[in-house]
Amino acid sequence: MKHVIVVGGGLAGLSTVEALRAQGYEGELTLLGAEPHEPYDRPPLTKEVLAGDADDPTLPADWERLGCRLRLGMRAEGLRLHDGRPGGVVRTATGALEFDALVIATGATPVRLPGEGPQHVVRSLDDARVVRAALREGARVVVVGAGWIGAEVATVAAARGCRVTVLESADTPLAEVVGPEIGALTAAWYAEAGVELHCGVRVASVDHGGVTLADGRFVPADTVVVGVGVRPEVGWLAGSGLPVERGVVVDGSMRTARPEVVAVGDCAAWWSHRYGRRLLVEHWDSALNAPKVAAASLLGGDAVYDPAPYFWSQQFGRTVQYAGHHSAPERMVFRSSADGAGWAALWLDGDRLEAILTVDRPRDMVQGRRLIADGAALDVALLPDPDVPLRDTAHPRTTRTAPSHGSPRP
Repeated sequence: MKHVIVVGGGLAGLSTVEALRAQGYEGELTLLGAEPHEPYDRPPLTKEVLAGDADDPTLPADWERLGCRLRLGMRAEGLRLHDGRPGGVVRTATGALEFDALVIATGATPVRLPGEGPQHVVRSLDDARVVRAALREGARVVVVGAGWIGAEVATVAAARGCRVTVLESADTPLAEVVGPEIGALTAAWYAEAGVELHCGVRVASVDHGGVTLADGRFVPADTVVVGVGVRPEVGWLAGSGLPVERGVVVDGSMRTARPEVVAVGDCAAWWSHRYGRRLLVEHWDSALNAPKVAAASLLGGDAVYDPAPYFWSQQFGRTVQYAGHHSAPERMVFRSSADGAGWAALWLDGDRLEAILTVDRPRDMVQGRRLIADGAALDVALLPDPDVPLRDTAHPRTTRTAPSHGSPRP
């Protein structure tokens, strides 16, 4: 293996470059980034950068030491794999680049709404800088979507003195990720911050001067920010022969159907033995850690990536954390501090913790993540008591490995 190309200039791409060198790869290494910026951290975009507390979230990297050639502002436009032998060619607007091994880390693209009016997203550093300039005191800001990103944008906009309206198609904020029962508990946060929240409404189009709802009403706005989800950036793989189902299909070792091609980050749909299904996890934690497994796979190792997914958010002065995955849990248990300082929701499959969401209860999150990882059997009757540490709810000597569901080929 003489030349590895990493397509994607975000955290996942940089993490793969670092992992390859740390694990002993000494060949040629090239990173292609569609943006003109060196790899940077995305979580600060909807927090510090949008608030004006920071402007340069560039990730530290010694490119000379890494021996990696940076090709910034160069977007991959196509992929051709060799027949009968490893490797292939990445097509770009400025020519073709040949490789022996390939890392796909192209991330995701925000979903945009119909309409001819100006709409903004907060996905890139340039996006965040443009939206920040529009968040002037007194400005009418409409945020479409009350998910993780929408809530963070609304938080910053309200703090900067904007008149903020949030429009959500579901019946509660965060309904798709944590369910309406828990999502409803976050609705009061908007009112406390002076944000007008409307749930159960759909936006038909973004027009000049505001948005038009499906029922014909018009909501005026000086700035419209859309946060209704993302789609994996995989269009450039059309015709390559690599399987794509929402994201790039990979096994638990991040390998595609071609062993010399791996995928990581927001564009990778990886097989989880733990949950017995393919997961597409668009979170920072995955972009940081999955590349270590992908690099090992390219170098002939047999590592497997199968953690409980983890994510965190800052909303209206609160720290919200989520770990695990709960598609169809048997029950949900709620824990609330007597002083109202924080609470947690736990989703269970029998006596096994499947997922946990905490609001200002960091200790519950740390211990909950360990219980999920260990597959511990819990005394469910103790879980609602916020004064009982979660670690003390595990039955002695009952920790077990999460069930394995096998790994289908990509």
